[in-house]
Amino acid sequence: MGDGVKAARRRRFGDRYDGRLLRSLSPIYQMIPYVMPTRIDAQDYFEDRLDIGPAEAWLRRQRSAGRGDLGYLTLFVAALVRTMSQRPRLNRFVAGQRIYARSEILISMVLKKRLHQDSPETAVKLRLDPRATVFDVARTIAEAVQANQGDTSNETDRTARLFTAVPGLLLRGLMWLLRTLDFRGLMPRAIHRASPFHASAFVTDLGSLGIGPIYHHLYEFGTVSLFLAFGAKEREHALAADGRVELKKYISIKVVNDERICDGHYYASAFKYLRGLLGAPELLEAPPERVVEDQD
Repeated sequence: MGDGVKAARRRRFGDRYDGRLLRSLSPIYQMIPYVMPTRIDAQDYFEDRLDIGPAEAWLRRQRSAGRGDLGYLTLFVAALVRTMSQRPRLNRFVAGQRIYARSEILISMVLKKRLHQDSPETAVKLRLDPRATVFDVARTIAEAVQANQGDTSNETDRTARLFTAVPGLLLRGLMWLLRTLDFRGLMPRAIHRASPFHASAFVTDLGSLGIGPIYHHLYEFGTVSLFLAFGAKEREHALAADGRVELKKYISIKVVNDERICDGHYYASAFKYLRGLLGAPELLEAPPERVVEDQD
């Protein structure tokens, strides 16, 4: 479904402000959130190793053309957004033991306010159009970095500061209330807007720290169904098709996902699509021909 422009939908009974209830799922899928009521129950782990030769060549060409704002984080986020635009089941979430199609693509990540090991961190949540190009994504990330440098505080920081001003016993009660409201789709929108835990995916670039990726757990609070980490560049000699030995460059990725949102075949298809985009980054220079919508 979908022709590049998302059709306007009327909100129906059972929908949430952040997602549309999926009513045509098979009975087994409607049962899964009751069999596995938490994300901890439903976590799956996946890893892959990507040949970054084509991506590195593309980045060199772009930087020679003056696009110094492009890097692997930008490419990875752009490829993930494009994948979600074509494989929309990745952008589902489970809340109140029901499965929803998320209303928008939201990518959370953690940024250092300064390039120093003792610098405080802050979480940002990027709202990205499903038709975004790699250049759109680069601009959005650059704006987020610029807005969160130095001593500035964002919506997430201010909300966390407000919460931690409450005594511990009251804070536990407040978190219980928020979880209960979120279970029913009634959590205040201002909290949802500030919360990095209510997003399509969390992405972390551990390559910037010079280390490999980790499997990062999903959060029980919120609605994040995917956590993706990628690491530093690796070099390895490999045998080419013509028998020559050549030096190849790779990046490893590790993914933790909520298996309740779609089946393994769909996940496999989505990750193959993601790998294909990272192997041909020029595909991300233009918007997709169409945006695929999730089922009803």
